[in-house]
Amino acid sequence: MRQSPAKIDRDVHLAASGTPSGVPDITSLRISAAYLPATAVAGDFYEFIPIDRHRVGFLVADVSGHGVAAALIAAMIKVAMQSLVSCAQEPGEVLRGLNRILAGQLRGQLVSAGYLWLDTEQGHASYSAAGHPPLLCWRQGRLDRIESNGLLIGVIPEPEYPVCEFSLNSGDRFLLYTDGVVEPENAAGDSFGDSKLEEVIRRNQSESPLELSNQMMTEIRRWQPASMTQQDDITLIVVDVAQSRWSSPVADVETIGHEAHVSA
Repeated sequence: MRQSPAKIDRDVHLAASGTPSGVPDITSLRISAAYLPATAVAGDFYEFIPIDRHRVGFLVADVSGHGVAAALIAAMIKVAMQSLVSCAQEPGEVLRGLNRILAGQLRGQLVSAGYLWLDTEQGHASYSAAGHPPLLCWRQGRLDRIESNGLLIGVIPEPEYPVCEFSLNSGDRFLLYTDGVVEPENAAGDSFGDSKLEEVIRRNQSESPLELSNQMMTEIRRWQPASMTQQDDITLIVVDVAQSRWSSPVADVETIGHEAHVSA
């Protein structure tokens, strides 16, 4: 018996609505997540991978396209991540694992992803991405864009994903997001863009991660005409590093691999 399109949409929504119900409790971190799908079945996905009270991974992914097909792939990513917990501390391996697991299931679609690993006990961070917008790091009044990109997931069987290694500092703020944050257009056809994104971050530098997330969503809604429907899913994770027992000087990013750099 054939199912109605509405029934299929409901089933897919239930399968793909696997966004975390809360944020993990990690020593010295304050975490906020904002998720605004463009439709009932979305292609954005995020996940927290807490290992213990000091170590956690953050994944943000964006499946090309919209609707049922994108939502099904997002659901596959959630399942795939469950088998990659053992390498959670290695961002490059996490992305290679996702590529290996998903490659035969994508059917021409592609996935961008960014993965951040934080160890608050050692004061250490590492990051890698697959064709994804840069990780943003607000540190001592400056916004750095940490780019460490390999190919989109699904392009080739065995891609390499370079990894950026860097030290954590008290007061650091990290933002992972999908391109739905920067692509919305105003009535003149201008995109929200990196400059507006930085403006909101700078203006809310003293606010909590939750308040910054709320303000970012408010500014994006203001940017778009009320008559214009949301064109893409929006995902934003904000992570603050609170005061802790370690305190290191500002450190440069160490690149492992290629095509990785930090720009102000």
